[in-house]
Amino acid sequence: MKKLHYVVLIALAVSVLSSCQGFPRINDTRPNFLIIVTDDQRYDTMEYMPNTQELIFDQGVTFSKGYITTPFCCPSRASILTGLYAHNHWVQVNEDPLEFRTVVEDIHRNGYYTGLVGKYLNSWKGDMRPEYDFWVSFWGGTMKNYYDPDLNVNGTWSKHTGYSTYLFRDFGVQFIEEASKQSKPFFLLYAPNAPHAPFTPAEEDVNLLNDLAPYRPVSFNEEDVSDKPDSISNMAPLSEEDIKSIDNTRRRQLLTLIALDRTIPDLINKLKETGELDNTVIIFISDNGKHWGEHRLDSKSTAYEESVKVPFAIRYPPLIPNPYVDERIVANIDIAPTIYELSETRLPENMDGTSLVPLFAGETEWRDHILLEAWPDRGAWSAIHTGDYVYIETQDDMSEFYDLTLDPFEMDNAIADPQYQEKITQLQKYLQAEKQPKTSPP
Repeated sequence: MKKLHYVVLIALAVSVLSSCQGFPRINDTRPNFLIIVTDDQRYDTMEYMPNTQELIFDQGVTFSKGYITTPFCCPSRASILTGLYAHNHWVQVNEDPLEFRTVVEDIHRNGYYTGLVGKYLNSWKGDMRPEYDFWVSFWGGTMKNYYDPDLNVNGTWSKHTGYSTYLFRDFGVQFIEEASKQSKPFFLLYAPNAPHAPFTPAEEDVNLLNDLAPYRPVSFNEEDVSDKPDSISNMAPLSEEDIKSIDNTRRRQLLTLIALDRTIPDLINKLKETGELDNTVIIFISDNGKHWGEHRLDSKSTAYEESVKVPFAIRYPPLIPNPYVDERIVANIDIAPTIYELSETRLPENMDGTSLVPLFAGETEWRDHILLEAWPDRGAWSAIHTGDYVYIETQDDMSEFYDLTLDPFEMDNAIADPQYQEKITQLQKYLQAEKQPKTSPP
């Protein structure tokens, strides 16, 4: 009888201790999540991030056709957090608040220790949110300078001396250290402001890339834009001053990525040091790209590749033991469903994205198109992208069609080309179907 009492007491003690901070997990084998979201990073910039390439991309799956469904900061991040298209979560411009529940809220209720370091949403004032146990953020979506930012750290605002990228690195390491002592798995949304404006380089990098070759693809300062919508066809060619500014922006953006890349090994090493590296799903993505003079543009929020295509990779050895490149079309809306599945959290209804987990198991059936949409100042547009073709409708303006296998720089609008009419009709039907709302305005 005494032996039975001892067994019961030991079991009770283990149960109590395992629920306390600082006691390692015993039965909860669900993975951790580290979601790295950069800000305005183009798909073709990873050569300037060799550490990130080696430690994440080369250790897992790289998606060569990774897209952002709305290439604008706040709508894109809302899609990452909800798995919904912007017309379903209703964050269509940066000023719109997100009022639908997020995957972080759900996994927090399902036992995850959660943290955010960096940018949340442009429409958020920076204060700590209740679904996060650890919080480091700033007001809105843009820092005036990368140095000495005002940060809200776990509910308290204060000025922090130093370079924001390195400050976020330190807080990210701190979170991992604290999270590893919990009796539960963890989730960290790590969202540095690089390479967003004002793209302030770290002091030690200001003299790098002085010999950077000019970026001049065939679409740069496109000579004939008469086959583009009015918002582009009415633009004057880039002036010498415009080109100088674009070249400077490009160099400064790359310098901020060099600094960010310098910090990634610290996060990976901390995961390794705490024994959590191989049990952590690491996802790297950008919220959108940015034009560097293509089609006379220096903006984002277009349906062209420079704006909607981003670097996208996942490292998680238990499901992705060998590195490979996946050429199927995936998007930011697929991140939340993936987290729901791996965290064993009930998936909400009306999800637009799809869990990526079946791809890791060799699933051959997958989507053949994705919806892209935006409500920029130049007029709303929506598009269907198949990976090889893109069909674009701009409100009150001409439509566009590009065969990316033959015209990767989207130079020649083939909307009237007879050989593509059957394909265009098919994509028009896809577009009308995908644009149908699943939700009502909150």
